[in-house]
Amino acid sequence: MNIRVRALETTHVRPEIIPTGPPSDHGPIRLSLFDTLFLSLPPIQRLFLYDGEDLPPFPALVRSLRSSLAATLAVFTPLAGKLAACPDGDVSIDCSPDALRPGVRFVVAEYSGDAADMRRLARDAEHDTEAFLQLVPELEVRRLPAPVLAVQVTRPAPAGRDDEGGVGAVAVGVSMHHAVADGQSLWQFVRAWATTSQEGSLALTGLVPPPTFDRAGILRHPKAEAATRQFARLSAPDLPTVNTLPEPDWTRQSRRTYLLTASQIQSLKRRILQKSDKDQPPEPPTTFVAIASLLWTSFARAKHPNHGATDDEDVYFLFPADCRRRLRPPLDPGFFGNCVKLCYARARTSDLCGHDDDGALARAAAAMRRAIREHVEEEDPPGDADRWAETIQKIPVGRLARQGSSHRFMAYEVDFGWGEPSRVEIVSMLSAAEIAMLVGARGGAVQVSVALGREHVDGFEASFLSQSSIA
Repeated sequence: MNIRVRALETTHVRPEIIPTGPPSDHGPIRLSLFDTLFLSLPPIQRLFLYDGEDLPPFPALVRSLRSSLAATLAVFTPLAGKLAACPDGDVSIDCSPDALRPGVRFVVAEYSGDAADMRRLARDAEHDTEAFLQLVPELEVRRLPAPVLAVQVTRPAPAGRDDEGGVGAVAVGVSMHHAVADGQSLWQFVRAWATTSQEGSLALTGLVPPPTFDRAGILRHPKAEAATRQFARLSAPDLPTVNTLPEPDWTRQSRRTYLLTASQIQSLKRRILQKSDKDQPPEPPTTFVAIASLLWTSFARAKHPNHGATDDEDVYFLFPADCRRRLRPPLDPGFFGNCVKLCYARARTSDLCGHDDDGALARAAAAMRRAIREHVEEEDPPGDADRWAETIQKIPVGRLARQGSSHRFMAYEVDFGWGEPSRVEIVSMLSAAEIAMLVGARGGAVQVSVALGREHVDGFEASFLSQSSIA
């Protein structure tokens, strides 16, 4: 890899207030079955790119991020802790004073290009994956105890400017251990940090809802303990070593970003509804179902250009379903952790690759709705937890497309005090060779970032753009 980012300084940021003893909610936090499901995955990595001549001088910007992070960690204290192995074979978040005292690694770095080069990164549809990977901090997750969070802020090369001048562009990268948080929890933390950077630490006193880290509501489920141990053994049979899943070879992938406007999404919904089964009550598709149907058919058509006529087989679409409100009783609105169930839809390639675009979208949408009903609506979400691992392992990897993150995550509202980001990217792609990640964008639009083998990406793009055009 060509080194394009160099670290200028590495320090650690501690919570503004470190408890002298373990409070009841900040003692060891045992991972739930939803947490251990993600124990072997790489960290969640998010990249926020900002540009403009009105950005603060870099030293002032760094000071603001550090001080607001310290204040935010006083409320999100477990994020300064360590993921640790317990003597009984469980894994927990260690929030003891000794674990908290080192703090969160905070890297100040410099990009080899100038501000114009960094602005280009924010505007190119085709990812510069090599640069993106270097703009987020590394987080060691292969051996416990492991850090939970790391932050990196990167400026462009000064190009003759004084450090006290404006930098023109800056990147803020966040890496968080996936066994500690899902996407919703990550955004919960980042929003709080950005608000504190803007308004000061007093903003945290009115944080609604305040974060809660208690997993007791999940751990009390009859199948929770056995399933949690099962996932922990699969991910880490030799604690404290964790068998992390290998990242795909990004040099063989193309990663591209697209924007679906609110009008395009409404058109997709209308066309799906018009082609839906007339024998069933009309069920307008949700935004998620409409976009997932577009993604799934585009993935299938890219890999089956002959429209599935000679290679008709089952194909699958794996997606996360948030279970916070679906548990009985529902979790606290401020719950911080993992609470998503991995669901999958199944269809035949001939259903998704036919010449009738709208009909294919409608068939994909019907399969998505069936999957949602079967996995999270018609039964207690953790009720089949003892079969989760076996079910996912049976799906042939070559026939599996994935979607992660959510259009409900309003990433472009993350303003640290110098305006909204010019680009937000999900750098981690969940160790998948064929995946799409969503975030909400401005004006009701949805940003779609896709990772796919180079031999298939042009076919995907042609199908995606054709099917998403407003009819």
